[in-house]
Amino acid sequence: MRRNRSVKIVATLGPASDTKQMIRALFEAGADVFRLNMSHGTHEELRARHAMIREVEQELDRPIAILADLQGPKLRCGAFANGSEMLEVGAKFRLDLDPAEGTLNRVCLPHSEIFAALSVGETLLINDGKIRLQVTSCGDDFADCVVEVGGEISNRKGVNVPDVILPLAALSPKDHKDLEFACALGVDWMALSFVQRPEDVTEARVLIKDRAAIISKIEKPAAVKAFAEILAVSDGIMVARGDLGVELPVQNVPPIQKRLVRACRDVGKPVIVATQMMESMITSPVPTRAEVSDVATAIYEGADAVMLSAESAAGEFPIEAVSTMSDVAVEVESDPTYREVIEASRTAASKSVADAITVAAREIAETTDVKAICCFTHSGTTAQKVSRERPRVPIIALTPLEDTARRLCLFWGMHCVKTTAVARFKNAVVNAARAAKKYEFGEDSDSIVVTAGIPFNQPGTTNILRVSPIEMRLIDDFEAD
Repeated sequence: MRRNRSVKIVATLGPASDTKQMIRALFEAGADVFRLNMSHGTHEELRARHAMIREVEQELDRPIAILADLQGPKLRCGAFANGSEMLEVGAKFRLDLDPAEGTLNRVCLPHSEIFAALSVGETLLINDGKIRLQVTSCGDDFADCVVEVGGEISNRKGVNVPDVILPLAALSPKDHKDLEFACALGVDWMALSFVQRPEDVTEARVLIKDRAAIISKIEKPAAVKAFAEILAVSDGIMVARGDLGVELPVQNVPPIQKRLVRACRDVGKPVIVATQMMESMITSPVPTRAEVSDVATAIYEGADAVMLSAESAAGEFPIEAVSTMSDVAVEVESDPTYREVIEASRTAASKSVADAITVAAREIAETTDVKAICCFTHSGTTAQKVSRERPRVPIIALTPLEDTARRLCLFWGMHCVKTTAVARFKNAVVNAARAAKKYEFGEDSDSIVVTAGIPFNQPGTTNILRVSPIEMRLIDDFEAD
């Protein structure tokens, strides 16, 4: 089941995709990674979805990555006596710690840490930015505001504080429970919501204990400012444009997306572009032209993955959403302009033996007629370095470790194969040739590039490259020579 594209598709599971048959159909339509949203569903429901993914993986004999997305600290106002109120522009409105039901003039905001961080002139956003308040005075238990953008405010709407780094714990009590639950299940990637600083990531890493790779979601202005430091301690990045577009002017989001994708590509860490990519397909069997262009833009930028949220979790057309996204990717990647953009934006690799080997593999693929680059990898680092190069041919990652094969499913261009451990380079070449033929990357008369490290099965030892025929007899002759 070879993909005819390099970018990966992340599909969120939910009520619309809650059966094994649907999960299999989504994978066959093009989903490479399944996202479990810890904000929705009980642990038992999430456990059942995880088990169904693993059953599909076993049936299809193809590694599948699972991403658990933690909810993060949610800031919400209290309830109103009338259920809702209409705030007019210029009106005065107070947020405080009083648990009494809200009125036209005030409502409870049960987060003392917000009041501790606020100062006069700061902005508060309510209900995804639909209501904008400016602080005129504040104390330890209140904030008096003037309404700059009015509208209806109702029970327990979300509150955003865009201009302030809040002294919040990186993980809420719910996140702690969800993190341990997801790690015990055996997810491959853990996404951290509302990251503000690199310390948020390092604190989570202590709890995860290498049981999953970490993706930092960039959805706060503070995270954009500290992005270099956050990227350095993360295993991957998600450009979460929903909240980012609430807390920043919407016109700021596209250039930020481009900068973040480019920075991730420079260091070879996977980057997912997410939120509202094909939102109209929640209720429509076809996307808008603007949504197609949005997906195409992320692919032209060289993102590792594009993500579906409610489209596949709660929408009426989950399979169509995945297949349409896959069709867009195939079309974009067949455009000559795509290769021009990708290669023009490639930066020089680090000066190590492993980097030199992967650069050489990519250059050979560009100047000869090889059909694939086959990487034998233990930790996944070699395959990750090849993916960073964005070669013109597919990448086959061969590893004896199931966890490594699954994690690599998120990386651009990667076709992951769990193989037997090998002790000799000839065995590695034979396994690579068999995989290339089995998954229809080439025929006997074709050639592949094989990279590996000697001694085998030790991380960080990539030091050998060979161009080899796929035909077994020729491999034997080549070895004899």
